[in-house]
Amino acid sequence: MSGTSSVGGPGVYEAGDQRTAPNSEINTAERYKEGQPNSHLPNDSKDERSIANKLAREEKRQNEPELPKSEEEAESKKDPTLPAKNHGNEPSKGAKIDAELKAEEEEILKKKGAWGSKQ
Repeated sequence: MSGTSSVGGPGVYEAGDQRTAPNSEINTAERYKEGQPNSHLPNDSKDERSIANKLAREEKRQNEPELPKSEEEAESKKDPTLPAKNHGNEPSKGAKIDAELKAEEEEILKKKGAWGSKQ
């Protein structure tokens, strides 16, 4: 059937690189390393881990200390305007409002006195 077509050259219809590798090559090829760390996403709804495994992961995660992902994240917890200033930009309106609210809350707490102090 392919020899009667008048479209394209005969190379189009030949298998060439379309053939599968022989079994001798497949068995000797380096296999993908199974069970790599972090291969399962904890929030993946299509993950087929058992409920017991998911519960064990959550228990383990609760015991881990929560670390900031980067320096910028740690800076933004201290001062919301700091990351923008470090990059030479003007802080956003929301960051400015957050900084004002934080300053007001700290002032109110200072007026109330040290929280949890024993007198």
